[in-house]
Amino acid sequence: MYNILIVEDEEAMRNGLKDNLEFEGYQTDTAEDGKIGLQKINYNNYDLIVMDVMMPNLSGFEVCKKIRAAGNKTPVILLTARGEEIDKILGLELGADDYITKPFSVRELIARIKAILRRTENINAPNITPNQFLQLGRLKLDFVNYAAYENDNEVSLTHREFELIKYLYEKRNQTVSRDDLLKNIWDQNVFTTTRTIDNFIVKLRQKIEDDPNHPKIILTVHGIGYKMIAK
Repeated sequence: MYNILIVEDEEAMRNGLKDNLEFEGYQTDTAEDGKIGLQKINYNNYDLIVMDVMMPNLSGFEVCKKIRAAGNKTPVILLTARGEEIDKILGLELGADDYITKPFSVRELIARIKAILRRTENINAPNITPNQFLQLGRLKLDFVNYAAYENDNEVSLTHREFELIKYLYEKRNQTVSRDDLLKNIWDQNVFTTTRTIDNFIVKLRQKIEDDPNHPKIILTVHGIGYKMIAK
């Protein structure tokens, strides 16, 4: 049974999410603000975190940033009443796996949760067997343990970043359209735009490429999408 942490300062919303997720068969835990949420994340293992952005003590952005800096890769869905694109991009850049704007339907949230848990469960690298690593630019990637290293130092990658690398590697030396990435990596396009994909690519290049401004591994195919150059 999947265990989901709900971090939400509005009691009615928190209890409503808890009831609906438990009705769907998930085990849940709750926290009433960011500080308590961070403490619970640090001392417990969760399969997914559903977290509000605007909270007292610590915002969802701050919690997300702290857990990613500590190497915690638990998938995070951020909830917010604000819908500006800059907020969405900030949340994703801080390591969130998805982002949903209030008001939203519980049905939509559950669909997002199922999609993320399904991808997390199935994240097995192509052509890679246990105890093997894929060297890609500056990074050594371990898809079995969901870890990345540069010079033996662990580098923080989100589930979504791993999925994006995995998919591009599966299609290596082929052009992959942005629409293809939206369909296969994000599994929905309620808020995701091609600009979101472009921002993810920029972040990946900063971690993989020797010179992110002149990439040699993840190339832009203008007007279409991207191509990964790899053996």
